Amino acid sequence: MEDKYYVTEEGLQKLKEEYDNLVHKVRDEVKQELKEARAQGDLSENADYDAARDRQAQVESRITQLEYQIKNAEIIVESKSTKYVRLGSTVEIQEMDTKNKLTYTIVGSVEADPLAGKLSNVTPLAEAILDQKVGTVVTVEAKVPYEVKILRIL
Repeated sequence: MEDKYYVTEEGLQKLKEEYDNLVHKVRDEVKQELKEARAQGDLSENADYDAARDRQAQVESRITQLEYQIKNAEIIVESKSTKYVRLGSTVEIQEMDTKNKLTYTIVGSVEADPLAGKLSNVTPLAEAILDQKVGTVVTVEAKVPYEVKILRIL
C-alpha cells in the first residue's frame, strides 16, 4: 500500500461515510447472520455459516483498508492554476490521432472513476500531462503510445 492517499474533501467524506456504515451497520448485520447460521446446528456442512464468515472477512478487510486510507489521506487542494496541470486540476485534452476531446479531473487513485471524468494521478495519461502547460503535446506511454494536446485547464 502507498503511504499517502490523495483525496478531495468530498472523497474523504465518502470514505468516512463508508467506514461508518460498515462499522455501525453492516458489521452488526453480519454478526446477526453468523448467529442465525450457528443456530442451524452442524457448522461443518453449513453453507449459510460459510457465506456469513466470508462476508465477515470481506467487511473486516474493507474496514481495515478504509482505516488506513483515512489515516493516510492527504487532501487535494483544487488547483486554481490555469498555467500548469496539477493534482486537482480539471483539464481538457485532445487526442491527436482521433481529434476526440476529453475532460478529466486529476485525482488520487482512491477516487478515480474514468467514466465520471476522474482520472487517477498514477495513470499513464495523468502522468504524461501533470506539470505541463496549455498547448503542450505529450506522448502517453501506454501499450500503444499516443499523443494528446492540452487544450485548457479549467
